[in-house]
Amino acid sequence: MIRPATAADAAAICGIYNHYVLGTTVSFEEEAVDAGEMARRIARVTEVHPWLVFEEEGEILGYAYASRWKERSAYRHSVETTVYVKDGSHGKGIGTGLYRELLGILRKDGFHAAMAGISLPNEKSQGLHEKLGFRKVAEFVETGMKFGKWINVGYWEYLF
Repeated sequence: MIRPATAADAAAICGIYNHYVLGTTVSFEEEAVDAGEMARRIARVTEVHPWLVFEEEGEILGYAYASRWKERSAYRHSVETTVYVKDGSHGKGIGTGLYRELLGILRKDGFHAAMAGISLPNEKSQGLHEKLGFRKVAEFVETGMKFGKWINVGYWEYLF
């Protein structure tokens, strides 16, 4: 079941996200996020944009949301998208389902463009985005440093 996220989902979302924070270069955060901070993030995002969770038998297995792309007013028709799937739950269509639902809401809400930043290499995320119609439009070299190594970031764009 895909549904809107609530503050009550914050701890489960942290459980998914902190795996990527602490053990991968998928997220550029370097310290675990606690449930209070995640609840604040959910509240801030959902004032304007959708945040969805994929729940199965009472367990959150993934989430996706859209947020403001840039601060300037001319960017108001564009968003940045994010999707995370619980470690061990990949390949079950969770990310695809979340993304299709998210893009449908964004289309209905009148957005024109969605951008997704992906730390590279990340074949799973690249494949998911391209399967859904995103196309690579940029790659920034050595944009972030995590675990003592420089990481490139690619950007994929989806036009509604």
